[in-house]
Amino acid sequence: MSVLHNRISNKELKEKLYQENFPRITISFYQYFPINDPLQFRDDLYQGLNALQVFGRIYVAQEGINAQISVPSHLFEHFKQYLYAIPGLNELRLNTAVNDNGKSFWALRIKTREKIVADGIDDPNFSMDKKGKYVTAQQMNSMLESSETIVIDMRNHYEYEVGHFEKAIEIPSDTFRDQLPMAADMMKEKKEANIIMYCTGGIRCEKASAYMLHHGFKNVFHLEGGIINYANKIKEAGLESKFKGKNFVFDDRLGEKITDDIISKCHQCGAPCDTHTNCKNDGCHLLFIQCPKCAETYAGCCTQSCTDIVHLPLEKQIELRKGIDKGQQIFNKSKQRLRPRLGIDI
Repeated sequence: MSVLHNRISNKELKEKLYQENFPRITISFYQYFPINDPLQFRDDLYQGLNALQVFGRIYVAQEGINAQISVPSHLFEHFKQYLYAIPGLNELRLNTAVNDNGKSFWALRIKTREKIVADGIDDPNFSMDKKGKYVTAQQMNSMLESSETIVIDMRNHYEYEVGHFEKAIEIPSDTFRDQLPMAADMMKEKKEANIIMYCTGGIRCEKASAYMLHHGFKNVFHLEGGIINYANKIKEAGLESKFKGKNFVFDDRLGEKITDDIISKCHQCGAPCDTHTNCKNDGCHLLFIQCPKCAETYAGCCTQSCTDIVHLPLEKQIELRKGIDKGQQIFNKSKQRLRPRLGIDI
């Protein structure tokens, strides 16, 4: 019987990754399409991608697939042939990472979920069949020239904080499921306006555009391929980037530079900085922005108390974190959660 799960520790997997003598390409893709048996689809996909030495994180649901992966460059064409042979995925757009050292993932993890994007939508009449119009990178730049265009960022605060489009409106909520009704409510007086929605790779803003149309908005657009595709296309065309700063990504890189603008600040001292890190205290792992000076001062930790803990013997650290549930602390960082924790205004 084929092995359908990874059985090696993360430490060993990371070591093996850095010992590889070939380059990798980091890509992301998604597709909304019907999958009748997500579990069987998942198992078949695992066998096919594992044979091609693909690493990454993939979610499969009845509504489609969402993937962030790395592929050995010498097997990339084989990977495309395999993927495009799957019904519903032929000629699927693949977003190539903007800044890529090929070390984004070190294991293949494929999971089934109720939905590929947790949206909280329970309306049986909602459908992804009616969604907003795609806008290309060139069209995005042109539409942004108009003062009448409304641009909505459908990402979380910690993503928006380090980089966003000019004039972009942040939807101040911790979760996508809360952002959807909030965006519709915030724009309720603008149902005839041109509204462009965007996100990292396109998956959230595509669903958000369908949600807005479902709630009576008339002129809804979404950025084709999200920020990642936009950055690649404007570079190819030699166009000015209307996105400023860094694009947060959900892998070991934690971000890729789109422009050299630094629009965020260190959460500890307030110096210009856009480097995310997870607190080095294993009982915390808070995701926050930290400059090199504060990283040295606090030993990579978010607070002095966490710094004190990481300097304790390992046995004592393990004892202290018994029973601690970090929940979604790593990737759930709204302003409201960060302020009391770090004791500053961000």
